[in-house]
Amino acid sequence: MDFTLTDDQRMVRDAVARICDSFGDDYWLEKDRSGDFPLDFYDALARDGWLGICTSEKQGGAGLGITEAAIMMRQIAESGAGLSGASAVHINIFGLKPVEVFGTEAQKARMIRPMATGSAKACFGVTEPNTGLNTTQLKLRADKRGDSYVVNGQKVWISTAQVADNILLLARTTPLDQVAKPTEGLSLFYTPLDRARITVAEIKKMGRKCVDSNELFFEDFVIPEQDRIGEEGRGFHYILHGMNPERVLIAAEAVGLGFAALRKATAYAKERRVFNRAIGQNQSIQHPLAICQSELEAAWLLTLKAAWEYDNDLPCGASANMAKYLAGEAGFKACTQAVMTHGGFGYAKEYHVERYLRESLIPRIAPISPQLALCYIAERVLGLPKSY
Repeated sequence: MDFTLTDDQRMVRDAVARICDSFGDDYWLEKDRSGDFPLDFYDALARDGWLGICTSEKQGGAGLGITEAAIMMRQIAESGAGLSGASAVHINIFGLKPVEVFGTEAQKARMIRPMATGSAKACFGVTEPNTGLNTTQLKLRADKRGDSYVVNGQKVWISTAQVADNILLLARTTPLDQVAKPTEGLSLFYTPLDRARITVAEIKKMGRKCVDSNELFFEDFVIPEQDRIGEEGRGFHYILHGMNPERVLIAAEAVGLGFAALRKATAYAKERRVFNRAIGQNQSIQHPLAICQSELEAAWLLTLKAAWEYDNDLPCGASANMAKYLAGEAGFKACTQAVMTHGGFGYAKEYHVERYLRESLIPRIAPISPQLALCYIAERVLGLPKSY
């Protein structure tokens, strides 16, 4: 068993790190204040081809795996970019996996290449106000009319919709009371985001200000049939192909953010002197930081395991959910400890760790809650009865 990164994986880590070096703490502090999308950071990654790290070479990408993507996303978050930097490019990495697996060759050429090269931005429209994580109960309707679908309804917590050119949209094409199973009757589309028919309302939120979150209102929004991915009514099954990679990547981002916080806390503990000695000499400071280091390392190993399973076409749902859960908790704990290590200065924006703490809640909440991840583990790994 070899835990050493391959030459290609080290190259990914080091090359991404060099790009991130040009976008330091002051850059991300300003983005946190202004709320402006980090377009120059996005463009820098696009220029060097990193947005297509998992996209096939045929579609303009690098043809690497989710493992390499996880290494990249950890490096972005760990650089100090945190979830602001990672979320700016997150959907480019995994979002069009359903198109890659189920789309026609014409759709792949038309849809995937612009995402991989950074010439088009997208958002992912699944969550709705009154359904939460119960995806089978989605209410957004797409009614077939001739060779098009007409969409009406709402979505919520849709990231990057303020800057997106296109939307990957899950909508109900057959009413729930007319299908044999709740997972049937949902269809997946990838289509231009027509702002004349979609009202995009930004949600003011706690952290990650520069990557927007939104509520979307659809009113007679028309989608041509050629923008439907795969068969009508099979959309729920298609989006599952993007869910495990997303869990792996969000875990990697949580680990990276945790390590960024731990680096700040450790440096401060070495420099800050109280009672004529560095506070890092005290075990009450040392031990919590050492625990954070251990928990982040453990979460990272499980994240790599899940990524390796996915890349080798092995069942990865259990590992992906465990990695997402552990990494979310470990990242949050490390960010909290970083603030506490700084004491009062941890509450000051100029020390950056308060931003990390605000952003560390994202990998805990999204894309599923810690409780649902634990339910999956309980049911699929331990064989316990379904609880909901």
